[in-house]
Amino acid sequence: MPPRPSPPPRLTHFLCLPLVTPTSRPQLQNALTTFREKVTGISTPELSNGIPEKAIRPLGTLHLTLGVMSLLSQERIDSSLKLLRELNLKDLLSTPSPTLPKDVNQAIKSSGQRILKDKAIESDGREVKPLKVSLRGLESMHTPSKTSILYASPTDDERLYPFCQSLKNIFTEGEFLVDENRPLKLHATIVNTVYAPGVRGGGGHGKRKAKLTIDAREILEDFEEFEWASDVRIEKVAICKMGAQKNEEGEEEYVVEGEVEMP
Repeated sequence: MPPRPSPPPRLTHFLCLPLVTPTSRPQLQNALTTFREKVTGISTPELSNGIPEKAIRPLGTLHLTLGVMSLLSQERIDSSLKLLRELNLKDLLSTPSPTLPKDVNQAIKSSGQRILKDKAIESDGREVKPLKVSLRGLESMHTPSKTSILYASPTDDERLYPFCQSLKNIFTEGEFLVDENRPLKLHATIVNTVYAPGVRGGGGHGKRKAKLTIDAREILEDFEEFEWASDVRIEKVAICKMGAQKNEEGEEEYVVEGEVEMP
């Protein structure tokens, strides 16, 4: 008999750019309120009362995922945080496609750590403009007539994708990201039916699919040009734990394992 395939790794964390900041919060809150009022009233053959409110992601969970992680020991968590804190974000932002020294890449593969603030790859002292993005429109992760995930894509800053791809590459080479052989797709999840009552699945980062699907064609048309937020400054790069939890104010958000400030 052929050997059984190895079970997929248990996902515990993810690398991301949080989108909720003191300046973006009012914009995103107003946009989500408008969206919620509209879509929970749209009747479809599958959902007579519209999209379940629980399927609409809470404000505190909005982020751009760069990759998912399986950090099953404190040692692995500490090593990933060490790499995060050693990132030279200014260098990554000011260089469209950073070329890394071979010895640094070898160090990544052998030890899972990388000292990005080494003199060989220090930034040259140039001023780096803050990274800003806007969120507009609404798209479906699947066929619009039968989907479980709707999302908004970031626009504006041409440095965003190269910067995020560089971060993804660094953590992949450091063997911290689970390699899913998928290209980087930056998106802010607005609707995920896996969170609706009675629906079980793997969530936004899991392997299993949601059971509840919706016909989102009308919603996608209505929100094709919708502005969720404009000129949002990306303030941090973070490693967060899977599974949103309620904070002291009762708002759902992801627990931050560690984070670093953006230049």
